[in-house]
Amino acid sequence: MKPTLLILAAGMASRYGSMKQIDGFGPNNETIIDYSIYDAIKAGFGKVIFIIKEEFADSFKERFNVKLNGKIEVDYVFQNFDLKQFGINEEIYREKPWGTAHAILSARNVIKEPFCVINADDFYGYDSFKKMMTFLTTEANDENYAIIGYQLGKTLSEYGSVSRGVCEVDQAQNLTNITERTKIYKKDDAIVFEENETETPLSFDTPVSMNFWGFTPAVFKTTEELFKTFAVENKDRPKAEFFIPLIGENLIKTNVAKFKVIPTSSQWFGVTYKEDKPLVQESINKLISNGEYPTSLWS
Repeated sequence: MKPTLLILAAGMASRYGSMKQIDGFGPNNETIIDYSIYDAIKAGFGKVIFIIKEEFADSFKERFNVKLNGKIEVDYVFQNFDLKQFGINEEIYREKPWGTAHAILSARNVIKEPFCVINADDFYGYDSFKKMMTFLTTEANDENYAIIGYQLGKTLSEYGSVSRGVCEVDQAQNLTNITERTKIYKKDDAIVFEENETETPLSFDTPVSMNFWGFTPAVFKTTEELFKTFAVENKDRPKAEFFIPLIGENLIKTNVAKFKVIPTSSQWFGVTYKEDKPLVQESINKLISNGEYPTSLWS
C-alpha cells in the first residue's frame, strides 16, 4: 500500500487573522497545501487526508476535490472536542482544539498504512517528501519512525518570533530529545531563543522540527493512551495543547520506538503572520522561475 499524507488543517490561525489554510499564494490562487500535495504525488504518495474542523468541510471540498480528482485519493476527518470517544466522560471546556497530537487521533480509524504528517500552512519542498517516501517504503516499522530535520536558519519569519521544536540527535542521527522553544527570532546577525527574559544563541544549522513526521498506524495506540492522561491532567488548563513531540518523547524514553532525523537543506517558508504572505508569494514565484513547479499546478 502506498503511504498516506496526513495534513493538519484544523487550526484557528488566530495570528494570521483568517483561514490561511485555503488562502491563495500561487499565481493561480494555489494554496500552500496545493504545493505540498503536488510534491507528495510526485514522490509517490497514494492518498491525502485532511484533518479539519467540521465547519471547514464545504470550503475544503470546494477548494480541492475537483482539482485532485483522478490524481490522488482524498479523504476528510474532523477534529472535535468529543472526549467520550476516548472513554472520558467529563465535560472539559475548550476554546480551541487539543493540539497536533490529538489531531492525529482523528485519523486513527481511516489509516491502515505508513503515513506522514505535515502542517497545512508550511511549505516543505519536494526533497522532504521524496526522502520521507523513501523512509516509509524501505525503513519504517512499528519501532522505527522518522522526522524531517530542517536547518533553523531556513525556517524563521521576518515579522516576529516563531516556535520551533529544537532536535538533539545521537551519533546514529536518531532523535534523543526535542525541546519546544516558543520564542525564537533573529537579533542582529544572530539567532536566539528567549526564555524567562534570557536570550540564548542558537546556530543557523540547528536541526528543528517543522511537524513533518513519519509513522506507522501502531502510533495511534500509544497516542490515545497518552491523550487520555493528558486531557484529565489538563482539564483546568484550557490553553494546554497535546503536541506531536510529546508522542516522540514518550516513545523514545520508553524505548518503544526510535526516530530517525532525516536532514534536508530545503528552504522552509510558511505563514504565521499576515505580513508573511508577500514573502511566500515571492518565494513561490522564484521556484516557478527556476523550473521547480509549473505556473499552473493542476492544469
